[in-house]
Amino acid sequence: MTAIVAGRQDEQLAAARLVILGRDGVLNHRADNGMAAPGDWRPIPGSADGVGLLTRAGYSVCVATNQPGIGRGEVSRRQLHALHRKMRRLAEGRGGRIDRVEVCPHGPDDSCPCRKPAPGMLAKLAKRLGVPLAGVPVVGDSRADIDAARAAGARPLLVRTGDGEATLAALQACGEDIECYKDLLSAAKMLSGDSGG
Repeated sequence: MTAIVAGRQDEQLAAARLVILGRDGVLNHRADNGMAAPGDWRPIPGSADGVGLLTRAGYSVCVATNQPGIGRGEVSRRQLHALHRKMRRLAEGRGGRIDRVEVCPHGPDDSCPCRKPAPGMLAKLAKRLGVPLAGVPVVGDSRADIDAARAAGARPLLVRTGDGEATLAALQACGEDIECYKDLLSAAKMLSGDSGG
């Protein structure tokens, strides 16, 4: 079973610059019991504005997310696409655009090369856009996001939302350095060169 992909036609994608975002904990709050309906998807304040900043700065904004609930039958593909339509609409309302969403439906015991911390989803996105992954910002809140970015030769950026605080503490306990920001909006301001407000 391959990863689920939803997005615009490849030839329409801007390949000049790429940024890859995690979904849960970066764009939206994590749900205790999973997400099955669009109403379950609650954006983190400022995340849609962050996507807007990145889009206006010329980035192709893509999302790579582990969603094992698909493989377990807890969430249908139709429900997943409805959640992502809501996510895209909110970003569009703030002048942003999410070009592609790459989803791995497998669990941690499935040995899937796409499931983060493996870099498969990142590599697929980069290949589709014709962009080398070296130095591409990958914004996440978990150790899996950071490890996937490092394995791909990309640039990991940790946000303190979602599981970010716990991830930061664990990395610091191991003596690991990580580029860290308050939230997606703060990271987007840095990447876009927007120093205002």
